[in-house]
Amino acid sequence: MYQNSFSHLLVEKENHNLFLTLNNPDMANAITDEMIDSLVEVLTYADEDDDIRCIVLTGAGKVFCAGGDIKAMENSTGMFAGEPDELRRRYRRGIQRIPRAIEALKTPIIAMVNGAAIGAGCDLAMMCDLRVSSEKTKFGETFSKLSLVPGDGGTFFLQRVVGYTNAMEMFLTGDIYSGDSIKEMGLSNYQYKSASLLEETTKLATKISSNGPIAISLTKIALKSGRTSNLNDQLELLSSFQGISQRTSDHFEAIAAFKEKRTPVFTGK
Repeated sequence: MYQNSFSHLLVEKENHNLFLTLNNPDMANAITDEMIDSLVEVLTYADEDDDIRCIVLTGAGKVFCAGGDIKAMENSTGMFAGEPDELRRRYRRGIQRIPRAIEALKTPIIAMVNGAAIGAGCDLAMMCDLRVSSEKTKFGETFSKLSLVPGDGGTFFLQRVVGYTNAMEMFLTGDIYSGDSIKEMGLSNYQYKSASLLEETTKLATKISSNGPIAISLTKIALKSGRTSNLNDQLELLSSFQGISQRTSDHFEAIAAFKEKRTPVFTGK
């Protein structure tokens, strides 16, 4: 699967990590129908692959993702073709498949934001569990500059990352954030020099992959559920998940490794 060729997406597996690179650099990695199909297909497959424990999403060249194709918007072609109801259906059947696919992931996903993440590109980074940036990274919710709304689900994801007031600021102003303002706004978990961005992101992915994969997946599911559930529902879910995790081979391997003062080797069983 991972050796296959995908339109506007590069795929590389390295141990338990899967690296996905948006590959449309001539258009600043703008999102296309082909990219949507490729990304959703690979994410869905990888999430059911027990050998994949962490996914890294980045962009080819100097840009993470510039969002939508301005030329297609201008000409009302491709995903931007048709009258209002047709456009609504195109969004549901097109770009909105990405947030649904990412939100459904049990596998951790990191956005390695190597450059500008603008509009839908910013939203794409916010859909991920963690974000790693550099001095070349820029974030911007520029929909208002184009008299548009974030039809890809940005209003759902951004406020869950940076908080309601910061999200409101970003959407209302359409400002671009870079440098220290990225950390101040809570847009990125880690910031590194661009020269070491890949190395540091790989270290982070490997750190995550080295932990118990069943426990990681269950914890991620519980965290996402906790955003909308009440305490009693969350406790009920966690008691079930703890019952599962405490009877895994990985749990007993972790105990043995702790007693023997060695690094545990988790098998996902």
